[in-house]
Amino acid sequence: MDQAANLRKLTESGAGLKLVQPQDTAKKTKIIAVASGKGGVGKSTVSVNLAISIAKTGLKVLIFDGDLGLANVNVLLGIIPKYNLYHVVKGHKSLKDIVISTPEGVDIIAGASGYSQLANLNETQRNNLIKGFAELDRYDVMIIDTGAGISANVIGLVMPADEVVVVTTPEPTSITDSYGLIKSIVSQSKDKNLKIIVNRVRSAIEGKKVADRVIDISGQFLEVQVENLGFIFQDEEVEKSIREQKPFIIGAPRSKAAACLTRVTHTLLQTEGGFSDEEGLTGFFKKFFSFVDFKEKEMDEKMEEDN
Repeated sequence: MDQAANLRKLTESGAGLKLVQPQDTAKKTKIIAVASGKGGVGKSTVSVNLAISIAKTGLKVLIFDGDLGLANVNVLLGIIPKYNLYHVVKGHKSLKDIVISTPEGVDIIAGASGYSQLANLNETQRNNLIKGFAELDRYDVMIIDTGAGISANVIGLVMPADEVVVVTTPEPTSITDSYGLIKSIVSQSKDKNLKIIVNRVRSAIEGKKVADRVIDISGQFLEVQVENLGFIFQDEEVEKSIREQKPFIIGAPRSKAAACLTRVTHTLLQTEGGFSDEEGLTGFFKKFFSFVDFKEKEMDEKMEEDN
């Protein structure tokens, strides 16, 4: 049986998939930020399909579109939201009003047209957002599809997350930018739970080679451990799913890409990792705003020194 057939067998069985929870009795939300050093590597596609794959195990999953104005998540799902995060921060709608339940089994919060940066919200708008998350029912997992690159908005969403999944491809520029993203994260904290997925590989050997390269240079120069979650094959079914706005994990469950993603899901859910604090999702966004405020103050002080 070839490697692709073995992966398909795992996809069909779905055996052993469950969320490793902490030992205490309180149920907590695992917050996973999916990021990339550059655009065009398939980060949003991975985010959406990973969320659905996790939901297929019986867990309650929320996708938060952290790319905001670009609205990639709802586009990939073929959804045109009537309301989005803009209406929440303006106080026109509660967060529960804009959460969309999808046929694929995940809930989504669409990006906010008109707000390219969450960091730019004023105090009232921030409070509206934090209050909204306090009103949401408890989710098992929240996937944050961040923007690409290393902006303050991206790093701000990454830092409070329990786990960070970096998506890269075999392209040299993507590998370099992935290392740059990891370096930016590590400059803020060496304690982040970092993982990597190599997308669009032509072979398992290529996937392992790329992952090992990022892991090795991160360990050597940054003294940080990055875990290899696996790879996803280059697959025509993925391109077809994007055109048809139907995630490949649903539309082509026997494809090579779907098989790979199921294995990634298995590895991710079986990994011991941090969980959100007692404040849950509200605590996450409080930490986010504290981080961006700190970075803004840091930049202001640097400008004063330069002048």
